[in-house]
Amino acid sequence: MIAYRKYEDKDWKAICQIHDRARPDELVGSCDPRGFIPIEQDKEVEDLKRSNKFVAIEDEQVVGFVGVDGDYLAWLYVHPDSYRKGIGRALLKIAIREIGADAWTVVLDGNKKAIALYKSEGFQEERRFDGENNGYPCKCIRMKQANRSESSPTS
Repeated sequence: MIAYRKYEDKDWKAICQIHDRARPDELVGSCDPRGFIPIEQDKEVEDLKRSNKFVAIEDEQVVGFVGVDGDYLAWLYVHPDSYRKGIGRALLKIAIREIGADAWTVVLDGNKKAIALYKSEGFQEERRFDGENNGYPCKCIRMKQANRSESSPTS
């Protein structure tokens, strides 16, 4: 069974490892893989530390996490060994409840699975723009939660 809870300081090493294992999958088709560096060496590590984080736990191991920064859904990663179990969707729903109706995120345009997940939970593409990942160019999509007449289920 998978449980979800607020991040605790003891989870830091696990979420860094999850990021570092899942990030290369995110870059496929979006950015030169040489743009990958471990999160603790990345300038964005301070953004991760600052974010309000939640984790997914399976068999007493952290297997995924989500981080929000104000209205920005800044981080959503699941360990590759735990893909396709609904963990990313559950973490996304936690983030949406935390943020509210103004939730937005940025997705790499080649990350088709993430784009499909966000769309399935009511996000729409707002705009595309050029970005960079550690000095390597990439195409990005800003997605925002669409206005809904009724809120999404909380289960």
